[in-house]
Amino acid sequence: MKKIEAIIKPFKLDEVKDALHEVGVSGITVTEAKGFGRQKGHTELYRGAEYVVDFLPKVKLEIIVPDSLAEQVTEAIANAAKTGRIGDGKIFVSDIATAIRIRTGEQDDAAL
Repeated sequence: MKKIEAIIKPFKLDEVKDALHEVGVSGITVTEAKGFGRQKGHTELYRGAEYVVDFLPKVKLEIIVPDSLAEQVTEAIANAAKTGRIGDGKIFVSDIATAIRIRTGEQDDAAL
């Protein structure tokens, strides 16, 4: 099993969700996040005063999938989230040793 974490722009969430549904993803966890990468935030003007916005709004997706789906899922996220501009986000893939569905006790792939 693989855990796929993706940090994307908030306005791309619906497109990514639809793309994941098309490749067969049945569950996803979404968290609102703030952060910055190479763009290091930006400067804004508010009531005549300039201030720096260090942390930009992002959305973090967490998806656990069988190994066989991992590549399709990462491609679907990358294609749906891409704008071609700085700050599009990142995708991280890591191994998951065990998954347990609390309600039924099912484990690993059956728990997904």
